[in-house]
Amino acid sequence: MQLNELKRKTPNKNIKRVGRGGLRGKTSGRGTKGQKARAGHRIRPDVREKLKKLPKLRGYSFASIQVKPTVINVKALDFAFASGDSVNPKMLIERGVVRARKGVTPKVKILGDGELTKKLIVSGCTVSASAKEKIEKAGGSVA
Repeated sequence: MQLNELKRKTPNKNIKRVGRGGLRGKTSGRGTKGQKARAGHRIRPDVREKLKKLPKLRGYSFASIQVKPTVINVKALDFAFASGDSVNPKMLIERGVVRARKGVTPKVKILGDGELTKKLIVSGCTVSASAKEKIEKAGGSVA
């Protein structure tokens, strides 16, 4: 037996080559006209099928209505103010710690990152619990 004489035990029945002339004639078993009758035809999925494949969006994110405060840490206050000074949004703008947004003084929140060594009187600002603790520990007050 030679290699060229080898044959499969079971013939492959899945291969069907159409459109090569011969017994089939005219449409060669492809039906009639149109995209499916052409060589190399590829049918794109319908719009509905494309939409099905897109992930569902859960909810809708609106722009926040609430005005977010400008965040400042205690160490910035220690750097910009002297002992006994009063801290409020207008003073923060004057010292250059905060910028005014479109000519309007922004809301300010003071956070407790860093150390405070000076006595400060804070008013007109939202203060976190850790920042309030540090301000009061340094001898200042929060109004």
